[in-house]
Amino acid sequence: MKRRTEMQHDRNIGAGRDGRCELCGRAVPELTRHHLIPRARHGKRRTQRRFAREEMRAHILWVCRPCHKHVHAVCSETSLEARYNTRERLLEHPDIRRFIEWIRSKPAGYLPRTYSKKG
Repeated sequence: MKRRTEMQHDRNIGAGRDGRCELCGRAVPELTRHHLIPRARHGKRRTQRRFAREEMRAHILWVCRPCHKHVHAVCSETSLEARYNTRERLLEHPDIRRFIEWIRSKPAGYLPRTYSKKG
């Protein structure tokens, strides 16, 4: 269970980020922290061999809730760790790219429905 301070830290606009999602670029009142190397994978030996501890902790994107939900709806933790562990690679994923192009035109408070299509 997360402590209150951890939950508050997960939802933080962050200094110097001007409240813009690092995937879609929309200005939103609240951003969430997306670990490019999922925290659930940090303890796996394969992950520890591939990435240094500081690298795993430092690779973070500040994204809006719809983008964050969509990333986790279309990618498994394993595929995020193995293939989509940078912003550029996430944007190369066809479903994520299509979603980003679509949501850019929506207002900041817009919350689309998400679906599960992991792969």
